[in-house]
Amino acid sequence: MKKVIFATGNQDKMEEIRSILSDWDMEIQSMREAGIDLEIVEDGQSFEENASIKARAVAAQLEEEGVVVFADDSGLEIDYLGKEPGIYSARYLGEDTPYKIKNQKILERMAGVPKEKRTARFVCAIAAADKNGEICVTRGTIEGYIGWEPCGANGFGYDPIFYLDEYGCSTAELSPELKNQLSHRGKALSAMRQKLRTMTL
Repeated sequence: MKKVIFATGNQDKMEEIRSILSDWDMEIQSMREAGIDLEIVEDGQSFEENASIKARAVAAQLEEEGVVVFADDSGLEIDYLGKEPGIYSARYLGEDTPYKIKNQKILERMAGVPKEKRTARFVCAIAAADKNGEICVTRGTIEGYIGWEPCGANGFGYDPIFYLDEYGCSTAELSPELKNQLSHRGKALSAMRQKLRTMTL
């Protein structure tokens, strides 16, 4: 394996991924950087299914040997809301709706809910696929709760409303280095690195 192509066009996500994998001696490209332009329909019923759909779709475009496609599907599960927005996290209230509005809507839906019922988690599934269709999937989670107001300028997405008891702040208030150690994406990528050491992908 000499190169990894990430099946995403999200620049915030790519920046985070590159930071998490900064010690990996391998070229890491986004789909756009690899010259792959695909509209992928994510119609799976789980994070793992959606990550696998994306990884396989991009891997089918590969011609070069030694290249593996990584795809991530991630989101926020809020127990009080029946694990919404879940796999629809990126599309919640519409794909182009700013996260400031999405976060505010969630806070409104959680108004008056006591802390013990505000439990939530970030979930990330990472799928790795090669051009032959071989695939493996890992999952990472981080447990927390939904706060009462958005705080912090680091991170992106739902980070400003997702709080960690042990740090007394939102994930948007953590340093990027600490967040990458704790995050669902960091855990899923770490598990993938371990898994790939034992596989022929």
